[in-house]
Amino acid sequence: MQLLVIQHDHASPLGPVAERLVERGFDLTAHPVVPEASFLAPGVETDFPDFTGFDAVVSMGAPWSAYDEIIDSWVRPEVEQLRRADEAGVPVLGICFGGQLLAATHGGSVIPSSTPEIGWAEVCSDDDAPVPSGPWLQWHYDRWELPRDANELARNAAGSQAFILRGNLAVQFHPELTTTMLAGWLGNGGSEKAASAGLDREKLLTETRQREGAARVRAHRLVDGFLRATFDTSTHRPMAVERTS
Repeated sequence: MQLLVIQHDHASPLGPVAERLVERGFDLTAHPVVPEASFLAPGVETDFPDFTGFDAVVSMGAPWSAYDEIIDSWVRPEVEQLRRADEAGVPVLGICFGGQLLAATHGGSVIPSSTPEIGWAEVCSDDDAPVPSGPWLQWHYDRWELPRDANELARNAAGSQAFILRGNLAVQFHPELTTTMLAGWLGNGGSEKAASAGLDREKLLTETRQREGAARVRAHRLVDGFLRATFDTSTHRPMAVERTS
């Protein structure tokens, strides 16, 4: 089975999410969007692969906002690809920014959050099978407003944290995070943002190191939940889903 990973920036590998997808039999193809050399000028052009040519897609996080005009050059084409994937029944897992793109693609919206989240935060899930409750690492300044037909799966005081819509599962937090990845974020301008949120860099790294093992288990369970919700286990093919007008 072939899975496409849309990696919006150079500092966000898939971590334990990729581990579990490979364990579950997927061959992963990564498509990087903004190279490191363009990080400060992210309005690049990119030639996305056809999402419908894959068995599933993961759309990753990003340090920009979905509504930033500076990244219109690739956000608009990605939204169109997400729309086509949905129409073709290709399952998509959207992580943080990727989840916000799913909301915007399917009739919701993305707006600045009145409660930005940086650091570990509790998430309350209606059902731990698709989206486990527990502390998840957050790093976002925006939130989504749900598409009309979406089923919200999890939330916290800051807002909606997960929804499913046909074959699309969106999560607001970062199941892919590892301590090494967080260190990369902090070294790439994140330390100042963490400090502005009242967080100490070293304490955040220490907390992440302590939580990493349990978070990896939850990330694997989330991948399993995504596949269980969107794939027919008897055929290992995406489920046929009904669309409403």
